[in-house]
Amino acid sequence: MSMLTPPGMGGKYRITGDKYPRMRRPSGRRRIVLAVIASVAAVGLIGWGTLQLIDVFTGGTKASAAGHASQDCDRKQAVDAPRTTSEQKQKQKQKPLPEPKQITVNVYNATPRGGLAKNTADELKKRGFTIGKVGNATKAYDKKVKGTALLLGAKSAADTAIPVLGTQLTGAEHRSDARKSGEVDLVIGTRFKNLAKKEDADKALAALAKPEPTPIASDKNC
Repeated sequence: MSMLTPPGMGGKYRITGDKYPRMRRPSGRRRIVLAVIASVAAVGLIGWGTLQLIDVFTGGTKASAAGHASQDCDRKQAVDAPRTTSEQKQKQKQKPLPEPKQITVNVYNATPRGGLAKNTADELKKRGFTIGKVGNATKAYDKKVKGTALLLGAKSAADTAIPVLGTQLTGAEHRSDARKSGEVDLVIGTRFKNLAKKEDADKALAALAKPEPTPIASDKNC
């Protein structure tokens, strides 16, 4: 054994020469690589978790709100459908409107101005209405009709003859009484000036005969 061989290192570890071997610790490069990989994995997990939280508090909430909105729209449509059907059936049950010549109109003047009843009756006759009595209003209405006019008729005329006559002037009050006859009273009020223009009255009468269906307001979110 050489004098340079440390004690206990005989055999195949026998060292020859005049220099001692340098005993190095295992390289730390592997530890560094593993630490870097662990750090990257940790950062990735943190980022993924953050995205999940953001989705929960934003996207998840929006999706839930959208689902509730869709359910609300479905319920609203389910409610509107029977209502639309009911309105259509009601319109089908409405009585057919009479033509102007089928309506007898009594014209009464409840104002201090003279000649209004006759002039109004003459104009209504030109427009096709049948004229009945013409004169001054009774004490019950004389100088007591503050609006344009008052249209009086039986309850059966409330949705037939009275609306048809109402197309000939604007702002008239409609009222039913206990009469059994079919004529309608037009009591001229203090604010009366003239009947509506014939072309305007004709348009109103045409719209009354063929009313357009009333659209149901829809929710913009649906």
